[in-house]
Amino acid sequence: MPRTFDNLSPGTRLLPALQGAPAAQMETRNPGMPLDLEAVRQGRVNRTAADRRAATLAATRVGHPDRLLHAVTMIDLTTLSDDDTEGRVRRLCDRALRPLRGELLVALGAEGMAVTAAAVCVYHRFVPTALAALGGRLPVATVSAGFPAGLSPLATRVAEIEASVKAGADEIDLVIVRGLALEGRWEALYDEITAFRGACEDRCMKVILGVGELGTLDNVRRAATVAMMAGADFVKTSTGKEKVKATLSAGLAMAAAIRNYHRETGHRVGLKAAGGIATAREALSWLALVQEELGEAWMHPGLFRIGASSLLADIEHQLERAP
Repeated sequence: MPRTFDNLSPGTRLLPALQGAPAAQMETRNPGMPLDLEAVRQGRVNRTAADRRAATLAATRVGHPDRLLHAVTMIDLTTLSDDDTEGRVRRLCDRALRPLRGELLVALGAEGMAVTAAAVCVYHRFVPTALAALGGRLPVATVSAGFPAGLSPLATRVAEIEASVKAGADEIDLVIVRGLALEGRWEALYDEITAFRGACEDRCMKVILGVGELGTLDNVRRAATVAMMAGADFVKTSTGKEKVKATLSAGLAMAAAIRNYHRETGHRVGLKAAGGIATAREALSWLALVQEELGEAWMHPGLFRIGASSLLADIEHQLERAP
């Protein structure tokens, strides 16, 4: 059975910002809904206002250590390199379980806190390696559906997802065909993601939009809306392979879509920021975006993730400098 989204052990002292995020809420699934083309087409974003707001968020300061510790618990620790090996994946899993040095946690007064990454994300080939290394203590995510371009035949992409589910992956991060969004072919996009939803079975489905390749923020918001209508549990910014990856402006467009979907359906969908997020300040900017645009209900790994490979090093550096 797939692991719960909640990686905090019962009885463990929680980070203050994580208190009040009930496990049941973390396990709530988005059932999707019939495609509403009118609602999709009404999704618009004021680019000037979004960029101005993004600039304010980007100026977020590295604040209290608890905020940085909170950010660590949101990370999908990721390796998606062409030269990945089983040894690298095992080392990644060990880092996910113990992302910060024990003496640093003691110095911060956080030795009793459940400070682990949220999940580990690897290529399909390494799912068994990650499962064995983690032993059920954290979820294993894998990329799928023709990652990173999504241009292989639909049957092939569906079969990839089914194979990852069979291999035991808890979470599937899959890509859309960006051309469908660029051409406004929302019915075709909805049908493909619906097929992916069926292939994912009961696994967490994160739909990667590839925001840097969607042309406009309107397209970002509309693609996110279609993905949620098709049953996405998370909408995700980037594969990490695009020239333009996770941007705060695109995150604001996605947050607007998530907020509207929740208002209309009552279902909460998660946001995953991924692609080029490598500094503590960038991570905290995304935390601020989610907290201010979506609210406290999203401030836990069941509804917010940061996909990253090198972010931990800078967070650890900042924590070492904390007073």
